[in-house]
Amino acid sequence: MTVGTTDRVAGIGLLAIAGWVAFETRALPLGTTHGPGPGYVPLLLAIALAAFAAALVLRGGGPPVARIDWAEARHAGAILGACVFTAVAVDRLGYRITMILFLLFLYGVVQRRGLLAAVALALALALGSHWLFDAALKVPLPRGPLAL
Repeated sequence: MTVGTTDRVAGIGLLAIAGWVAFETRALPLGTTHGPGPGYVPLLLAIALAAFAAALVLRGGGPPVARIDWAEARHAGAILGACVFTAVAVDRLGYRITMILFLLFLYGVVQRRGLLAAVALALALALGSHWLFDAALKVPLPRGPLAL
């Protein structure tokens, strides 16, 4: 069994994430099936992720890691950096401003869309998703300094 295939490496990484999530849920009460606590669903998702990751490791397809073409590594790094920025900034700037900046970066810089298309898409998705979650579904989202 060759460990160095892309599917196995990805599966091992996903197993590690599932283990970390399962470990972190120990601080939260699980509750019961009739009255689940805040740790119940994250633990179920960690178990499901671990099962799928184990299947990926056992199946083991994909090319060897050594043959991966890293031509898109810059795009992946830019997207990862944007995600880190979003995770750090959402509480400080609020959901709408952060998502507008995030989507402008993705559409304008990473995908190289035109300025008008990038602005239109960013505004529509950020404001539309804010309305859906905050107003329609009543999920409290960070407001930020403008508190609109």
